Amino acid sequence: MSQAKTLTAQELRRVLDYVATRKHAARNRAMLLITHLAGMRVGEVAALRIDDVLDADGNVRNEIRLDAEQTKGNYARVVFVSEKLRKELTKYLALYKPINQEQKLFYTQKRVKEGFDANTLCQHFHHLYHAVGIEGASSHSGRRGFLTNLASKGVGVRVLMSLSGHRAMSSVQCYIDANDNQKRAAVELL
Repeated sequence: MSQAKTLTAQELRRVLDYVATRKHAARNRAMLLITHLAGMRVGEVAALRIDDVLDADGNVRNEIRLDAEQTKGNYARVVFVSEKLRKELTKYLALYKPINQEQKLFYTQKRVKEGFDANTLCQHFHHLYHAVGIEGASSHSGRRGFLTNLASKGVGVRVLMSLSGHRAMSSVQCYIDANDNQKRAAVELL
């Protein structure tokens, strides 16, 4: 099985530009960016509730605490939220004002209260990437891009493991893509 494509900054911009022209633009932008800026798995994104993301004062948290049942490996973990992602989620939540704080963070048109499940969210991402002609991109592209971008900035593998929720170094290493620009920069360090 081949790895999901890691998007370039230009490709991500194309997807976001497309999303901006469609219905549910704020929701779709926030869903995409939470995978690209926090490295969350699609199942974790689908499992998010409003109260996972908002604190008691209605502000987006700096850390999202995922319960074991919200994660792939059934291990609770913390997702750190960058300032950039906090701003994106704040914009989204200013438009989407759910009544129940235990409601899913990302609604669907058909199932507002239940929101997306992992399968429908995978399909949704596939449709978005396909609509702009990005071959090989999938719901895992954001996660791979997150880890690859951090690795290219010199973040160590142990930190990447913790951020991604991987328990084995070999697992996280499979996510890190190496491109020609990174290789050129690496040999110039000598």
